[in-house]
Amino acid sequence: MSEWVEVFLNGPGVIVITNAMENSAVVDEATAIFDAVIEEQRTTNAGGGDHFAKPGANDRIWNAAEKHCIASPDNFARYFGNVAIGLVSRAWLGDSYQVTAQVNRVNPDGAAQMAHRDYHLGFMTAERLQQFPTHVHRLSPVLTLQGAIAHCDMPVESGPTLFLPYSQAYLEGYVTCAREEFQDWFQKHHVQLPLNKGDAVFFNPALMHAAGPNVSKDIYRMANLLQVSSAFGRAIESVDRTRMSQLLYPVLLDAQEQNSMSAAEISSAIAACAEGYPFPTNLDNDPPVGGLAPKSQAALMHELLEKRVSAEDFNAALDEQASRKRP
Repeated sequence: MSEWVEVFLNGPGVIVITNAMENSAVVDEATAIFDAVIEEQRTTNAGGGDHFAKPGANDRIWNAAEKHCIASPDNFARYFGNVAIGLVSRAWLGDSYQVTAQVNRVNPDGAAQMAHRDYHLGFMTAERLQQFPTHVHRLSPVLTLQGAIAHCDMPVESGPTLFLPYSQAYLEGYVTCAREEFQDWFQKHHVQLPLNKGDAVFFNPALMHAAGPNVSKDIYRMANLLQVSSAFGRAIESVDRTRMSQLLYPVLLDAQEQNSMSAAEISSAIAACAEGYPFPTNLDNDPPVGGLAPKSQAALMHELLEKRVSAEDFNAALDEQASRKRP
């Protein structure tokens, strides 16, 4: 974990974990779920769009984590019960991180994205960026970890992500990366690595990067883009973690009873679903009794799983906790 941090902070800024998702059947089932969501979006003209690509260049699923959990809590548990996701997230962000996800499918002849940095400061104009002091530009990259899970084999012609190694170290990069000379430099010096289904890429969000052009004729390049947020920052998406937790709990309770998931896998699945940080809350109704902070949603989920509480009682406890946190 400390080696990964050194890579993200002072090294090339990006790692690849080969065969991170060892069970290809879990990946294939998730792919089928995402394909169904995309087709529904096309039918209803919902979703889509991209921060850094032309409209129509790809298919995008916003808030894919919640949609994934709703569609199949069992697959979500096995997918995000992946220990590698938990290890790299804790390495960069520490405990109580928040997982959000956006699926991106770049279809044949899909154009490349513009090279960019990512959320938080990466989603602002140069004029807006200059309203934040220098130390915030240094701070922003440690509030988020970017990742991507390959849902198909990605040869170079399919356009796996382009990276500019070490570019995260350039402090002024948020302000300057959109300038023509920096875009030209990126085009001349970026690197690109083919990926296999189940491989995972994680990188510093300040690293200049872009989805590559899909010049293939028959590869629908799908990746689940993970944006993992520090407990001390604001995640990019609003996620109904109470609903997700209530859907996931009976799956994890059964997995615990059947010994079909390890304790580490269950912990990783909870971290990807439940709110791991107890704040913000309504301290009048939810005071820090017996400690420095109230109990988090994830802590409650761990506690009741250990006690093997029924799903019905868990739902009631989670609703009661949520009501205490509301104004």
